[in-house]
Amino acid sequence: MRTILAIDPGRDKCGLAVVSSKDVLHKEVVPREQIVQAVGALVEKHSLDRIVIGNGTGAADLADDLRASAISVSLELIDERFSSRRARARFFEANPPKGIRRLIPRGLLTPDRPYDDYVALILAEDYLNESS
Repeated sequence: MRTILAIDPGRDKCGLAVVSSKDVLHKEVVPREQIVQAVGALVEKHSLDRIVIGNGTGAADLADDLRASAISVSLELIDERFSSRRARARFFEANPPKGIRRLIPRGLLTPDRPYDDYVALILAEDYLNESS
């Protein structure tokens, strides 16, 4: 059983998802300045095989920050094309619009909170599917 931490990097916030054999163990959105501490806590809590980072905005800087910390899990940058669009759809599956918003086509809706954690979840699932 493989357990990975996927990170959707960003300038202001990052999405995190810990996934083991397609079971979601943890997901959250954290401020960028707290990412090293958050990853360190997840490394301590879970027996991670790998950390995968989407190769978008801020990925190289984030990877450098994690390598410079005491985190000993191997890192890998992965392709994150179209993950935000897929995560947005996944967000609305898990959080269907209520009230008048349910009448608006989902393609026109904007999530009512950051959904970077869903992007990280998509990255984790893609990585596990490709590597199995």
